[in-house]
Amino acid sequence: MAGRINDDDVKAVRDAVPIDSVVSEYLQLRNAGGGNLKGLCPFHDEKSPSFQVSPGKGLFHCFGCQEGGDTIAFVMKIDHLSFSETVERLAAKAGITLRYEEGGYNPSHQRGERIRLIEAHQAAAEFYVRALESPEAEIGRKFLAERGFDQDAAAHFRVGYSPAGWDHLTRYLRGKGFSDKELITSGLSQDGRRGPIDRFRGRLMWPISDTAGEIVGFGARKLRDDDNGPKYLNTPETPIYKKSQVLYGIDLAKKDIAKASRAVVVEGYTDVMACHLAGVTTAIATCGTAFGNDHIKILRRLLMDNGSARVIFTFDGDSAGQKAALRAFEDDQKFAAETYIAIAPDGMDPCDLRLAKGDDSVRDLVEPRTPLFEFALRQIVGRYDLETPAGRAAALDEAAAVVAKIKTSSVQREVAVQLAGFVGILDQEFVVHRVAQLARWARDKGGDTAERGGRRGGAPGVRGGAPQQPAPAPGFSGPALNLRSPAHRTERELLKLALQKPVLVSPAFDAYGLDEFTAPPYAAVRRCIEEAGGAEQGLADNREYLVAVMDAAPDNTVRSLVTELAVEVFIGKTIDETYAGMQLVHVRLRAVDRRINDVQGSLARLGSHVAPQDLAAAQNEVWVLQQYAQSLRAHGAAAL
Repeated sequence: MAGRINDDDVKAVRDAVPIDSVVSEYLQLRNAGGGNLKGLCPFHDEKSPSFQVSPGKGLFHCFGCQEGGDTIAFVMKIDHLSFSETVERLAAKAGITLRYEEGGYNPSHQRGERIRLIEAHQAAAEFYVRALESPEAEIGRKFLAERGFDQDAAAHFRVGYSPAGWDHLTRYLRGKGFSDKELITSGLSQDGRRGPIDRFRGRLMWPISDTAGEIVGFGARKLRDDDNGPKYLNTPETPIYKKSQVLYGIDLAKKDIAKASRAVVVEGYTDVMACHLAGVTTAIATCGTAFGNDHIKILRRLLMDNGSARVIFTFDGDSAGQKAALRAFEDDQKFAAETYIAIAPDGMDPCDLRLAKGDDSVRDLVEPRTPLFEFALRQIVGRYDLETPAGRAAALDEAAAVVAKIKTSSVQREVAVQLAGFVGILDQEFVVHRVAQLARWARDKGGDTAERGGRRGGAPGVRGGAPQQPAPAPGFSGPALNLRSPAHRTERELLKLALQKPVLVSPAFDAYGLDEFTAPPYAAVRRCIEEAGGAEQGLADNREYLVAVMDAAPDNTVRSLVTELAVEVFIGKTIDETYAGMQLVHVRLRAVDRRINDVQGSLARLGSHVAPQDLAAAQNEVWVLQQYAQSLRAHGAAAL
């Protein structure tokens, strides 16, 4: 097994790969103020962005689910990698050669499983692309040409060809050093009578990439009549490929989706190609499965769910396409974006439409036309005879149950009014009442409670400048945090200064004891700073200082609070020496006042039973503390 990665190399990797560039491969980031960026958290569902990234500190933190850390922690969490696998991947991105403490440089066969599987897919993609140029692949090139795709188009989408023999790719990858176990695990090969054979043979190949642009699987289209397999054959479920969690074309479309706040969902690989070549560069497709919850999560992170976001579905006009549209509508409420459906004349898909009528027709197709809810409801209503009272009643019952799933009451009412028009019921309020009744019944049965007390995220920092009270932090003894408490609020600001701007509070901060922080969670963070060498360590290299503070955390709860404080914006508008001095003074002054009260309280309880020398010592301590408090109030930070 490969040895431990050299610490200096880990630091070099952490410094070389900006955290915002890595995070933006998975979600859209926008300015959050104070040099921070924000987006929808990829680790839990939320409607407003509570996930913050601090490029200057190399940290991220979600104020909703409390996940946080540096670039390495983010990649480990989102791609389910080990520490070494993550460092190796980021090192490859940065062009850094890693050294190992035991055993020298890392041999390829010792690298992490995910990285090995990714490398196998990359090698396979290159093999397939070259094979498309072979005489045998003429049938594949003809298939592409008949659908309007030339050589440049094939190269842009990295379309390839899998030779018809039994083990061409398998032998090629063996020659590259991949083991039979890796080839079977990757899904590129499968077990044969005499060992592994190619899974894909004699087919046109589309590489399927994840959001980060790494190839994780393939889609294969059969070309010959004697191929007894399905029309499309995809990579099976593997450690790196889950069909419900990938979208074909997302690597090419993600930047334009984020920029335009628009996504176009089509049904196949050639439809994605046709759309992109026609100028609709926000097109993506599912890979052999229905559009579902995990796909929605991917798009929501890119769209940021702002008011102008649009998702356009281009399902075929046949019955299967209509069913797909209805399934999509079931999940429609998980988008804050407006959703539409676009069906081409004569039921043509984007590929056929481009071939028949040109690029302009594809661009026209995906201009938002029919809201998805309207299409879905018309599909339901259209199955009934609306000329009869019984038909109208049956149509209303089925459609109203769908409308009742709309969570926002104002939108629910608006759609209910439109449903009345679709069904032909003049009494709109009757339909509105019916829908509301069904919605209440669903809630009473324990349905979706997301709108009732659900956390919407957002930093505990600010609403109009006033911190809100978070839930009690787990893992600490003592009273819970109360950000309405002036003492807790000031302690929080001082810790933020010590983590984010240590130059403003050092060296004074390092003389503060744990007992000066009355909230146990804050005392735990203060201990981490102390064990990392104090705030003065942040003067030379703030990133390494923050890493050291996080490493000193005894558990994930404290570590999460460290990242939270390291990226949270300050309450004050001007963060300078004066502001820092105020926080230092307020925390120290409250500690002095507490000590005075403690000593005086002890004297009062003891009364005449206190020894004369103890009484004199206590009175002297109180006098000294009172003088110190008076000096702090009069001279501020200069008296520290």
